[in-house]
Amino acid sequence: MTQLALHALPPSPKMPVLFIGHGSPMHAIEQSGFTRAWQAKGAALPHPSAILVVSAHWMTRGTTLVHIGRKPRTIHDFGGFPAELYAAQYPAPGAPEAAAATLELLREHHAEPDAEWGLDHGAWCVLLHMFPKADVPVYQLSLDLSRPLTEHMKLASELKALRERGVLIVASGNIVHNLPAMRWGAEAFDFTREFDGLVTQTIEARDFAKLAELNPRDPLMRMAHPTLDHYLPLLYTLGAADERDTPSFFAEGFDLGSISMRSVMLR
Repeated sequence: MTQLALHALPPSPKMPVLFIGHGSPMHAIEQSGFTRAWQAKGAALPHPSAILVVSAHWMTRGTTLVHIGRKPRTIHDFGGFPAELYAAQYPAPGAPEAAAATLELLREHHAEPDAEWGLDHGAWCVLLHMFPKADVPVYQLSLDLSRPLTEHMKLASELKALRERGVLIVASGNIVHNLPAMRWGAEAFDFTREFDGLVTQTIEARDFAKLAELNPRDPLMRMAHPTLDHYLPLLYTLGAADERDTPSFFAEGFDLGSISMRSVMLR
């Protein structure tokens, strides 16, 4: 298959691939140990030519979409927060050339272009700390909820070539995300620690495929993820890794009892 759009992107040393536990939208305007870890990681990364974000907050069904716009809007996809949060903007340019290469790589997965989306809070709330100048082109890839877990990881594996074309892949979700169980000021619940520990140990053992083979109906999985939207981005980070990548964790910790904020980089 000819990959004209991919080969039009300048080659680069292999970029890392990240998973960020993004948590509450309030992290966009508040300082914490988590946001300081994001800031430090962003400052230490090689400078990307573009950023591809796979966010828990862009969900589709029956198709995978790639945003191709040149000026992605800042989407405030939440309710009940302070006016300061709704005023926040992340005016990064889009990355239509990298998006075209992504569509090319995902041709067999029937990915389609999108011009309507933008940057949801799973993307911009994190990038605002990691790349505060908003000067790196950014685009997003949607999560097709009709696909089984194994297909998400297979799709992610097709994106590896982008890493050698200056594209930083950032997946944004949470290793544990149970909104109904959230409690203000609560310590991490037992199921939160157990599932976070299971995922951490599995990544350390580099048994990435195991995490795409978990049964969504398993009681522990159902407690950690009543819905799968915040788990799926992790599979994109792991799927885009290769056998030479070494995992490292940062921004570790828990929030609201039932949210794991753990983040991981593979490089």
